Amino acid sequence: MRTLVFAACLLMSGGAMADTVKLHAAGSLKAALTQVVRDFERATGHKVDTAFGPSGLLRQRIEKGEPAAVFASANMKHPKILEEAGKAGPVRMFARNRLCAIAQAGVTVSTDTLLDVLLDPKITVGTSTPKADPSGDYAWRLFAKADKVKPGAEKTLDAKAVKLTGGPTSEKAPKGRNQYGWVMENKRADVFLTYCTNAVLAKKEVPGLQIVAVPDALSVGADYGITLITGASKAAAQLADYILGPDGQKVLARFGFDAPEK
Repeated sequence: MRTLVFAACLLMSGGAMADTVKLHAAGSLKAALTQVVRDFERATGHKVDTAFGPSGLLRQRIEKGEPAAVFASANMKHPKILEEAGKAGPVRMFARNRLCAIAQAGVTVSTDTLLDVLLDPKITVGTSTPKADPSGDYAWRLFAKADKVKPGAEKTLDAKAVKLTGGPTSEKAPKGRNQYGWVMENKRADVFLTYCTNAVLAKKEVPGLQIVAVPDALSVGADYGITLITGASKAAAQLADYILGPDGQKVLARFGFDAPEK
């Protein structure tokens, strides 16, 4: 019996022992990657500790020395900053998303009229916080595109947009609530620009909300990048590969994310 126990210990010390991986990921990935993590843990026996939040703020936490192993960002910029600083490995695109608009039930809006509604002085436009959260950066990219359709639109939208989420001092939704559904339920904005995946989750919580597709002229795509933090374990590399692999990609697709460009 002692021989069997000793042999088992040797096997575990040789790499069979389960590891714990620290995953930092964009808040828009929370629903999808929570499921991916569960599947990965079952498949490998490793445990994953997750931290979800605005990608820019997560990057800053990693820069300040917060323990991390895998960083999944809602853009390519933040992980590349870590790579360029020697704090992370090569950045790989693992998913794509798009901007949509969420509108209150009483707002008359369609894809064709979205820009006019956004510019309406009576309409409160909500966004996330640029620099801290890529969703905010993408909203401002949409504003720049709007200026080509209607000159002066960028300046108007920049002045009126209310940064309601994703910043260091942004009010957070109660535990278990979708941030955007909660913001809209509390009438903080008439129209909110966010990822289409977030819009779907918000509407599940607040069925009266409208999801409005952004017209082609204003369309903004979001490329999501993943990287391993320098010194990450083999288990961390396994997790990153799992997210990029067929099992992880199936889950991401189920939650509305598009596959990365080849």
